[in-house]
Amino acid sequence: MATITKRTDGWLCQVRRKGFPHQSKKFSTRTDAAAWGRSVEAEMDGGVFVNRNEAESTTIADLLDRYMRDVSPAKRSHASDKGRARTVRAALGPYKLTALTSPVLVEYRDRRLKSISPQTVIHELNLLNRVFTLATKEWGIVLPGGVPKVIKPRKPEGRDRRVQPAEVRAIIDATESPLLRDLVLFSVATGMRRGEIVALQWEHIDLARRTAHLPVTKTDTPRDVPLSTAALAVLQARKAAGCTEPFAMTDSAASRAFCRAVRRARKVYESTCRVWDRPIDARWLIDIRLHDLRHEATSTFFERGLNVIEVASITGHKTLSMLQRYTHLRAEDLAKKLG
Repeated sequence: MATITKRTDGWLCQVRRKGFPHQSKKFSTRTDAAAWGRSVEAEMDGGVFVNRNEAESTTIADLLDRYMRDVSPAKRSHASDKGRARTVRAALGPYKLTALTSPVLVEYRDRRLKSISPQTVIHELNLLNRVFTLATKEWGIVLPGGVPKVIKPRKPEGRDRRVQPAEVRAIIDATESPLLRDLVLFSVATGMRRGEIVALQWEHIDLARRTAHLPVTKTDTPRDVPLSTAALAVLQARKAAGCTEPFAMTDSAASRAFCRAVRRARKVYESTCRVWDRPIDARWLIDIRLHDLRHEATSTFFERGLNVIEVASITGHKTLSMLQRYTHLRAEDLAKKLG
């Protein structure tokens, strides 16, 4: 039978039963303590007892800290995980595992959606789910109510921005970095991901066979990327210049430099329009990201007549649906094929 003891700060209920771990919890009233003791004993009698001690003493912050220390560093998403973990920890860190319910997650989701994109919220919820899954499957922590569930936001429609060749040229002309210039040209020619490009090493490039081997990819499947004449020319020029790495810069540095070049190119464009008294196109050199070059390359591959299998082998897309999100064929080009 449960033992209830008066303490200076409330009532302590303890349940000791052979074959079960010792259970204890403090309450502000004796009635609450007695009710808890009876419920624990009923679970033990019914064979459905779940030890809540660790879940009641562990916070979300504890789980996130453990994940970021022991698990995340081995993942390629570690850099992204750091920012997401800080955000989730700041909002939900103080919650005990037994207190983080679905309504709490719903409130967090809806509040975040007011200031950030649905895709970012999905990433944050996915991080939480990975942490909970590890806690229950590998760390031996029992969540009495199970992993809290929440409906994730609907994914936004894929971007359909086609970067015009003239825009690419304007960006290249505006940049003050020969490295960024070559990276842009190479990206448009190969359709490789930003991280794949900056991670390239000379030992993985065969100029004679015109291939670049990618041992590590986002999909965890190594692949060989064929090099077009344009891509080959970029690499040959950089090797001749004595570059120790084909593209020695970080992911974030590449994106920042690209955004600066786009803004600079837009200013040059606007100035030119004013000088020549021409109307300014509201879309020209606006809303362009470095990753859009991969979209443009993928679409161009199809326009050159490559089939789905050939394009997927170049870009590394694992599913047709994802390949479709990266493909934006121009209706006027399709009309020409129809005759």
